[in-house]
Amino acid sequence: MTRTILFDSPFLLGFEHTRDLIERAAKAASESYPPYNVEQAENGGVRITLAVAGFSPEQLQVTVEGGQLIVAGKRDAEGRSEAERAFLHRGIAARGFVRTFVLAEGMEVQAATLEHGLLHIDLARPEPERLIKRIPIRSAG
Repeated sequence: MTRTILFDSPFLLGFEHTRDLIERAAKAASESYPPYNVEQAENGGVRITLAVAGFSPEQLQVTVEGGQLIVAGKRDAEGRSEAERAFLHRGIAARGFVRTFVLAEGMEVQAATLEHGLLHIDLARPEPERLIKRIPIRSAG
């Protein structure tokens, strides 16, 4: 992974976290399986939908760790081994996956629902507190 040169400037101090977020987002964007949609929800939240046809709820795992949403799918062996099966055409992926999404601070997973081969993950973005901090001015004399 190439480092973002912009954040290596000596004039940008304390931006290591931002650089790490950009690098994680770039890595996540390079993944292509399974396909997914991200849509704005009516309540200001976000819905991520992944196409996970053939996976059962027991084969899927949704976790949040270190500011990342991690969706993993693990295939169990289905009856005959892959070597014993003779496919004339194989267009359906039969592999496990791990897909990650970098979450903004404060984003919360509300629910995960598997419906018709689609895994819907609903996220909420709580309203930020609007804090005004007044800085006292001291007299130098």
